[in-house]
Amino acid sequence: MLSSLGDLSLWTAAIGGYLLGSIPFGLVLTRLAGLGDIRQIGSRSIGATNVLRTGRKSLAAATLLLDGAKGAVAVLVFGAVAGLNAAVLAGGGAMLGHCFPVWLRLKGGKGVATALGILLAIAWPVGLLACLTWLTVAFLFRYSSAASLTAITLAPVYAWFVADLQRALLAILIAVLVWLRHHENIIRLAKGEESKIDLRGKAATDTEPAPEDRIPGHNGGPPLDDDDRRGKKS
Repeated sequence: MLSSLGDLSLWTAAIGGYLLGSIPFGLVLTRLAGLGDIRQIGSRSIGATNVLRTGRKSLAAATLLLDGAKGAVAVLVFGAVAGLNAAVLAGGGAMLGHCFPVWLRLKGGKGVATALGILLAIAWPVGLLACLTWLTVAFLFRYSSAASLTAITLAPVYAWFVADLQRALLAILIAVLVWLRHHENIIRLAKGEESKIDLRGKAATDTEPAPEDRIPGHNGGPPLDDDDRRGKKS
């Protein structure tokens, strides 16, 4: 009986983590702001980087924080209720939910913000080291995607030395998912075609949106111009 209850709690953690991770905050926030479907511009991703292409930095920041928070909440809640095994499964579920949400036909975000939230919650030294790695690589080479891939790839190594095997295995799963979701960025990096971070404050992009990728207006209206996208009042 106790074993069955334990198995049930682990299944609940995995499914609950998936459901939390599958909340598409980028899509929800841009629609609430009247900016249409974020999946119709740029990389078609629901993540913070693509939200930034709308010119609304506040929405991009909110997406970044909420995507990270949902991963952290999944780990902390289920970990507090059912222990480390549940926390690990909830974290893995949250990553799968963000990258492959069933509500969006399995086409989700690239998982970096959610991954960092999970790592900070499951083992904060690992998450902190991953964040510092991202900042270092981004500063030196100015490629957001390369910084993300490097940070997430090193996370299992950090977890092995400062945490334990369970957390290291979760970090490996996270790394695999992030690499899979960044396959287009990897190709552009190999070809030398990846856009760099503009240190003068221009929004970092993976690809520049084509003219036809302009955000459709509210309720399917005409595309928004630059002033509208920046939220300029008439």
